[in-house]
Amino acid sequence: MPGSVWTYFDKVPDPPKYKYFTVSYPAEWVAHVQIDRQDKLNSFVQEMWLELRNLFAWLSTDPFSRVIILSGAGPKAFTTGLDVQEIAENPILDPKASSPDSTEEPQPLDPARMAAHLRRHVDEFQACISSIEKCEKPVIAAMHGWCLGLAIDIALCADVRIAAKDAKFAVKEVDIGLAADIGTLSRMPKVVGNGSWVKDVCLSAREFSAAEAGQMGLVSWVGSVAGKEEGKEEVIKQAMRWAELVASKSPVAVQGTKEILNWSWNKSLEDGLRYTSVWNSAALQSGDTTEAMKASMKRRKPRFSKL
Repeated sequence: MPGSVWTYFDKVPDPPKYKYFTVSYPAEWVAHVQIDRQDKLNSFVQEMWLELRNLFAWLSTDPFSRVIILSGAGPKAFTTGLDVQEIAENPILDPKASSPDSTEEPQPLDPARMAAHLRRHVDEFQACISSIEKCEKPVIAAMHGWCLGLAIDIALCADVRIAAKDAKFAVKEVDIGLAADIGTLSRMPKVVGNGSWVKDVCLSAREFSAAEAGQMGLVSWVGSVAGKEEGKEEVIKQAMRWAELVASKSPVAVQGTKEILNWSWNKSLEDGLRYTSVWNSAALQSGDTTEAMKASMKRRKPRFSKL
């Protein structure tokens, strides 16, 4: 209608439907992703991590989201990691092969082919979880309840991690006979910076609290409210506050900041400075800088175009 004023929620389209994840837009420019397999405490099967990669690839370029909250559905868990029963029954651990011309029963792979088969499987799994880290938008993991095994891999790919008071963590992989191979052993030492503590929790698979996670720097905020449902509500509210604050900033500036921080993670100071100068030689041509300065001088909320 002539003279009518449209709002963000008039324009935002319905997100794609996923089997194991729910996506909503609870505030302007904020997407909320929930891991949703509540009957299995949000534990992961292969179909889930493949779906996760597709979801974050879509969110990475979705013009209606600037910040992403990642949480677990239901009151009991962020995720309890891998569905061990499903993994044990998965033929990935016992593949067979046969000649295309053979009429004989398939035989176990020889060691070289078995190694290649497993490596490709792990590489794909790693790429799916790393899609969170590679997403152009900042991601905040809001954790509650059980956060086990793969939960740590996922959280370490997020840009910010916060936890409810009653959240319980464990790097569980040694308890199922393997070294954590989806990112925890590579990312956690860099995030925490305390090698003794990292080896403590990874070698023992012991449980540790949200308070301990906060003390060691694994999470940057810990809730104060006890109770599964109450604690989850508190951590989601905190995630929303952070997400809305970041979403109010220039998306050019925010996404550029994430890109430069991630790129500089394993680089020298000189390399990081050089990359920043090249990146900003393009980003500074955005109208966002002028808009942010004008809004600040006029004490009004800045308005930035979709990116």
